[in-house]
Amino acid sequence: MSDTPRIEWTGADGVTHTLRWRSLADVPPPRRVQLADDTLSADAAYRLVCEGTALLWQGDFHQARQMLQALGRRVDKAAERAAQRAPRTTDITQTFHLHRKAQAERARILGLLLIPFDADHGIPLRRAPDARLACLEAHGAVDAPHAASLRELQGVIGAHEWRKKGVPVPALGASVHPHHGVFSPVRGEYLDLVRDAPLPPALTAQGPQGEAWDIGAGTGVIAALLARRGVPHVLATELAPRALACAQDNLQRLGLARRVTLLQADLFPPPVADGPANHSSATRRAALIVCNPPWLPGHASSAVEQAIYDADSRMLRGFLAGLAAHLLPGGEGWLIMSDFAERLGLRSRAQLLGWIADAGLAVAGRLDIRPRHGKAQDRDDPLHAARSGELTSLWRLVAV
Repeated sequence: MSDTPRIEWTGADGVTHTLRWRSLADVPPPRRVQLADDTLSADAAYRLVCEGTALLWQGDFHQARQMLQALGRRVDKAAERAAQRAPRTTDITQTFHLHRKAQAERARILGLLLIPFDADHGIPLRRAPDARLACLEAHGAVDAPHAASLRELQGVIGAHEWRKKGVPVPALGASVHPHHGVFSPVRGEYLDLVRDAPLPPALTAQGPQGEAWDIGAGTGVIAALLARRGVPHVLATELAPRALACAQDNLQRLGLARRVTLLQADLFPPPVADGPANHSSATRRAALIVCNPPWLPGHASSAVEQAIYDADSRMLRGFLAGLAAHLLPGGEGWLIMSDFAERLGLRSRAQLLGWIADAGLAVAGRLDIRPRHGKAQDRDDPLHAARSGELTSLWRLVAV
C-alpha cells in the first residue's frame, strides 16, 4: 500500500485526506491538491493550475466539463501571445520541437483538473455519465476509490466510442475496433499500399504453406489485410498485452482468427527448437515480413504515442538489422514509412538508406502515396510546410 500513488489535500476541517491516484499515461500524482466546485471562477482556477495546484472537483460534472473548456481557452490564448512575442523562425525542426513542447504544457495544465471515482469506476458527482464500462476497458478492475484527470477520462470515453463503432478501413472492406491505448488506423493510405503491393514470388511459390509476418501488430489491421489478400497464414508479433488483446478481438470479428497467429515478442519471433534433443535452435524465416514502425524518432508520452514516436528509432533500426536473417531466399521485407521525419529534419534520407545498406539489404522497389488527412491541407497548422509535401512509402527490401 505504501507504494500506491496517492494525492493528498487538507479539508475545510483541517483534516488531511488522501485518495489513490490513477494515470494511464503514468503521470505522477500532483503534489498540491485542493478541492474545487462550481463556485470557483475560471480565472482563479487558471491561476491555480498554472502554479501547479490540482483541483479535485466536488461539484456538478457538467460544470467540470465547462471549467475544462474555459481552462483550455486560457491556455490557448496564452500560447498565442507567447508565439507572437517569440522571434519568427523558418526552421521547421525548431518549429516542431516548440509545437510539441506547447502541446505537452497544455496537457500538463489541463491534466490538473481531477475527478473522483468510486471503486467500481462510478463517478460520485451530480449529472455524471455512467463511464464504468469505458473505465473498466481502459484501467481494468480496481478495488478502491481513486482520482484521475478529467481530460484523461474524456480520452477513455472517446476510445470506448471508437471501440464500439469501429474505424472503417476501405482497403480492408471492413472496420477495425481499436482498444484504448492502441493506435487507430485513421490514416488509411498506408493500408492501400499493403493492399496493392505485389506479393513476392517466394511467398506465392509456397502455396498453402506460405506465411507472412506482421511485426508490431497493433490493432491487427495489417495482418487481417494480408490474410484477406490470400496469404495462407500470417504470424503477427506484438509486445504490448493491450495491443495483443485488441488484435485478437479484431481478428475474431473479421473471421480471421484461424488464419492469423498472434505471438507476444519484441520484433521477430524467437528461434524454434531444432533437432531431436533440442540442443540447438534455428532462426525462423518467412517469405514476406511487414513492419509499420513509429514514423518519428522521439520519446512517447503515452501508450498511444508509442505508435508515433520511437526513441532513437529503436524499432525501425531493429527491424532493419534483423530482417535479412529472417527472410527466406527470394523473400521481401516491406517497410512502411512516412517521410515526415525527414521533412521535419529529425532523420535524413541518407541515414535511412545507410541503415538499410548496413543491414545487408537492398531496395527492390518503392510504392508511394500522399496523405488524405485534413491536416495536410490545413495552412494554419504550424507544421503545414512539412505535412503538405509528405509521402508515405512501402519500401520493398531484399537481402543481398
